[in-house]
Amino acid sequence: MPSEDNRFTARAARYARVGANVGGVAARMAGARLLGGNDEAANAAALGKALGGLKGPIMKMAQLFATIPDALPPEYAEALQKLQSDAPPMGAAFVKRRMQAELGPEWQSRFGSFDLQPAAAASLGQVHRAATHTGQPLACKLQYPDMASAVEADIRQLDMLFSVHRRMSPAVDTREIIKEVSERVREELHYRQEAQHTALYRLMLADVPEVRVPDVLDELSTDRLLTMSWLEGRKLLDFKTETLAVRNQIAVAMFKAWWVPFTRYGVIHGDPHLGNYAVREENGAVAGVNLLDFGCIRVFPPAFVGGVVDLYQGLLQGDEARVARAYDAWGFRGLKPELIDTLNLWAKFIYGPILDDRVRTVGDGIEPGKYGRREAFEVHKILKEKGPILIPREFVFMDRAAVGLGSVFLHLNAEMNFARLFQDMIADFDVAAVTERQREALARVGLKPVVHDVTAGTASL
Repeated sequence: MPSEDNRFTARAARYARVGANVGGVAARMAGARLLGGNDEAANAAALGKALGGLKGPIMKMAQLFATIPDALPPEYAEALQKLQSDAPPMGAAFVKRRMQAELGPEWQSRFGSFDLQPAAAASLGQVHRAATHTGQPLACKLQYPDMASAVEADIRQLDMLFSVHRRMSPAVDTREIIKEVSERVREELHYRQEAQHTALYRLMLADVPEVRVPDVLDELSTDRLLTMSWLEGRKLLDFKTETLAVRNQIAVAMFKAWWVPFTRYGVIHGDPHLGNYAVREENGAVAGVNLLDFGCIRVFPPAFVGGVVDLYQGLLQGDEARVARAYDAWGFRGLKPELIDTLNLWAKFIYGPILDDRVRTVGDGIEPGKYGRREAFEVHKILKEKGPILIPREFVFMDRAAVGLGSVFLHLNAEMNFARLFQDMIADFDVAAVTERQREALARVGLKPVVHDVTAGTASL
């Protein structure tokens, strides 16, 4: 089978499909600027309309930008959050060809059963139910063809669009954000690496019985096919009307699923989509949550994790020096006091529930769809006057994931003492210990250690 890795012909075809839509919006924005006008609402509506007719990775990237606070003006974020990934599933004949390409002509004999109709379809691939010869239920995640080419073409198009935006609205410099989003989306194409991420999460959460992670069947997986054990569970939103005790139980499991890997190993699940979680039941009662997707995982230098703890303690104690040190550890450079004050507006919102030592909901009355919207707007307005500010790459998915987790708690309407939960998580926090645990965990699953460039404020595996 010919390689699908970023083929020129496929990339050129993708440029043609996407370029007219995105290029038209960019031209509109640039033209408005030359004429002395800049109608953000109209530009945002035009962008939403242009992307609404497209499918594939550009939809995913647009939605990622929409959920990163301050990456875009509120008008753009609202328009892009309305986009839905409606990529049509591959038909049965096409699935057979794809499976043969990945596992060979006798691929069906390697399964006890395989449903050619997808159980779920997304922007980069689709999931099929299957079973082993012994009856073990399986989930087979099969990538659409030519996704590497589509991703590279779409990254170029969005980079062009946001380069125009940067010249018009200098509140936030999005250059590092684009690099980070691009790298994470590229990683999602490599299912072998996702298999390693899945193994990493199984290791990190081995002592957390409330959270379950699937097994990967390496012998039935390739770089574009990922076969895992099927974990039965119900949608998280099915439990919105359950008793408070049940909703809190689910929320505690989610809290541990997110904070244990981060505070102990410096790793986060960077795609807080509600579809990536399911509630597990045993004997008719809630037993915990299943984590279902590990394509978007971020490994941080332990010093960055130390910055998260420093910022928390600095805000809690009013220690300005510790707060400034935290931002420096995150990669913000040359911050003036007024910009630190502005960042603190957002930080106090993000940290609000864990700074407040009482039983409460995350939002204290904020609707899920509006979580963080007012605070982001206020920060954006101030930065437009005092900025621009360059957002470090490592900050991007940390911020996004924190907002996503908060949204889960809002949907559940959980009422807990989040401050006590967090304090338990960091009670024995030590950067050196995180460094050692992270190094050992990455080595055990075959991942390279994190290399951190302090000057550039970036990290990679």
